[in-house]
Amino acid sequence: MGWTIGVDVGGTFTDFFATNDEAGVFHVGKTPSTPANPAEAILSGLVVLCEQFDIPLDGIERLSHGTTVGTNALIQRTGSRVALITTHGFQDLLEIGRQTRPHMYDLFKDHPAPLVDREHRIELRERIGADGEVVLAPQSDEIAAVLDKVIAADVSACAIGFLFAFRNPVHERQVATALRERSPDMAVSLSSEVQPEFREYERLSTTVLNAYLQPVMGAYLETLEQEVAERAPKATLGINQSSGGLMSPGRAREFPVRTALSGPAAGVVGAAHVARQTGRRNMITLDMGGTSADVALIRDYKVDIAFDRDVAGFPIRLPCVDVETVGAGGGSVAWFDRDGLMKVGPISAGADPGPACYARGGDRPTVTDANLLLGRLSSRGLLDGDMGLNPELSRSAFDPLAKKLGFSHERTAHGVLGIVVANMVRTIRTISVERGHDPRDFVLMPFGGAGPLHARDVAVSLGIQEMVVPTAPGIVCAQGLLVSDLKEDFVASLRFGLDESGINKLAESLTELLVRAENWFEKEKVPPNGRQLQLVVDARYVGQNFELAVPVASGATLSSSDLPNLAQLHASFISAHETAYGYASEDGLIEIVNVRLTASARLYREASKQAEGDDHSDPQLVAQRLVYFDADADVEAQVYARSDLRSGHCINGPAIIEQLDTTTPVYPGDVAQVTAEGHLIIKIEANAGDPS
Repeated sequence: MGWTIGVDVGGTFTDFFATNDEAGVFHVGKTPSTPANPAEAILSGLVVLCEQFDIPLDGIERLSHGTTVGTNALIQRTGSRVALITTHGFQDLLEIGRQTRPHMYDLFKDHPAPLVDREHRIELRERIGADGEVVLAPQSDEIAAVLDKVIAADVSACAIGFLFAFRNPVHERQVATALRERSPDMAVSLSSEVQPEFREYERLSTTVLNAYLQPVMGAYLETLEQEVAERAPKATLGINQSSGGLMSPGRAREFPVRTALSGPAAGVVGAAHVARQTGRRNMITLDMGGTSADVALIRDYKVDIAFDRDVAGFPIRLPCVDVETVGAGGGSVAWFDRDGLMKVGPISAGADPGPACYARGGDRPTVTDANLLLGRLSSRGLLDGDMGLNPELSRSAFDPLAKKLGFSHERTAHGVLGIVVANMVRTIRTISVERGHDPRDFVLMPFGGAGPLHARDVAVSLGIQEMVVPTAPGIVCAQGLLVSDLKEDFVASLRFGLDESGINKLAESLTELLVRAENWFEKEKVPPNGRQLQLVVDARYVGQNFELAVPVASGATLSSSDLPNLAQLHASFISAHETAYGYASEDGLIEIVNVRLTASARLYREASKQAEGDDHSDPQLVAQRLVYFDADADVEAQVYARSDLRSGHCINGPAIIEQLDTTTPVYPGDVAQVTAEGHLIIKIEANAGDPS
C-alpha cells in the first residue's frame, strides 16, 4: 500500500497532503516555509510528517510538488544573466512590445525593464517567410560572430527567437547547435520549443523568461531530486505546471517558465476533484490566503484554460489555469485614501510582522484583526491553538478607524469585511458575468486559510445558494497536486479558413500533433490504457484580433475520423462566440489560427471505498462564544471541531467550525451537512439578503 504526497510551497507555510487510498486514510501537515531555500522546508516537513503519522519513507510512491521558485525569481529579478539572439531588425522588440500602458491613468507608470540588456540583444541576418520557406539563410561566419558576442557577454543562459521560427525552426536549431558546441554549460531556450505560436512579442518574451529561469530552476530541481531520492528512494517526483498538470523534473528544467503560475493552478485542480466527489458540476472557486485571493471557474468538472497571462509585468504565452487575482487576504490592511474613503488592500501586513493580533510588532488594522474582533476567530489562535491571537492588540489597531468613522469597533470591523468581500465579488464577476456566465448557476467553493471565513457574504452578494467547504481548505493546493495528471501541450500555429479544405488541413495538423504526442507518451512510459487526448482550435472571425478556444474532440485515441464535420465545428464556434460576446454572425467568415493537442496521463487512482453509514447523532460541542454575524448585535454561536464531525452530521447556524487550517462560520438560518468524504455542504438561508 503506497503513499502519495502533495507538497505546496507558499510564502508563509509549506503544506503537505499525504494519502493512502488503499488504506482509506489521509494526513495533512504544515511547516513554516524557508524562502532562502524552499527545499529545506520540503525535506524537513516531509520527515516530520512521516514520523508523526508513521508513514514509511520507502513507502512513498510519488511526491508531487508545486514550486514558487520561478515566480519569486521573476518578481525579485534574481534569475540568471541572459543574452538574446534574434532576427536582424528586432533588437528592440522586448521594449516596444504592444505599446500599451500598464496602467491607463498613471502617466508615470512604465513597464518593467527588460530582462536582457540592450547590448546583450544580438541580431542575426536570417529570415524565414510566413509560409515557412527559407528567405535568407544565415551564413556560418555571421553565426560565429554572433556566438562570439554571446560568449563575451559572460551570460549563463541564451534565448533564441527568430521571426517565423514557429513555422520553420531550422535556423533556431542551427544556431542552438553551434552555441551548445561552443559553450556546453550554457542554458539555451528556443522559441520554437518553448511555445511555437504566432505573435512574435509574446513568444519572444516567454522564451526570454524561460532562459532567465533555467539556471536557477535547474540547480534547485537537481538538489531537490537528489535529496528526495536519498530520503524516499522509491518516490517519483512530479513538478506542477501552470496548466494544472504535472511534468517530470527533466521537463521542468528544460521549460521552467511553465511553473510560473503553478501555485494557483494546483488549487483549482484540487477544487475540481472535490467538485466530482460532491457531484457539483459547476463551481466558482475562492482561494483566499494572507495577501491575495484567487478566483476561477469550473464548468462540467473542467478547469478553464487561458493563454495570455503575465508574471511581474512580463507577458507569458502558455496554457495556464484561468485564475484572476485580487489583493484581498487575511493580512490586507484597512486604510483611508486621500478621498477620505476607507479602502482594504492591496497593501498587506504579510506574514512578518503580520496582523496586529499576531503580537509580532504589527500595528495596522487588517482583515484578520476584524474577524477576531467579531468573534469569528477564536482568541485561542490559529493552527489548533499553536499560534495565539491577541484581541486587545486588534482593538488598539482599530481605534483610529473607529474614531474617524464614529462607529463601534465591531461595526468598523464589519465594514472592513464588507469592503474586502466587495473586492472579491467584483473579481468573480469578471470571470463569470462578464464572460456570459450567471453565478447563480454555480456553487461557491472557498478554500485557503481565509476563504471559508468570508465566503458566505460573497455567495449572498452573487445570489449563490450553496457552498462546498473542502475537508482541508487550507491544504487544497497540496491535495490538487496529488490528483493532477501528467500533462503536455502541443500546438501547430497555422492559419486557414473554416471550410471543407480547412477541415482537411485540420486533419493533417492532427496527424502531425499525434506523432509528437505519441513520442511524449513513449518517453514518459505511459501505458496505452492510461492515455487521454484533447483537441482544441483557436478560431476567430476574419478581421478579429483575438481568438476563442473551441473544443473539437477528445478521447483515449484520436484520428481524423473523430473530427466533427464543417457544420458541427461552425456551430461550436458560434456558441463560443455568443457566450463570450453576447452575439455571433452566422454568415461571418471564420478562420483557425492554432491547433492544440493536450496529452495527459492519469496518475491518481482513487480507490473505491465502501460507503459508511451516516451518523445521525448530534456532533460534539466544543464551546460557545458570542459572534457578530452582522454589524449591530452578537449572538451565541455553537463551536465545533472539524475533526469531530462525521458523515451525516448536520449543524444549524449560528455556529463556528474550527480546524487546523481555517475557520468556517455557519450563519444563523444556514445548515451545514457533512458528506461521506468529510466535505461541508452549506445551504444558505433562502431569504438571506445582500450584505452590502
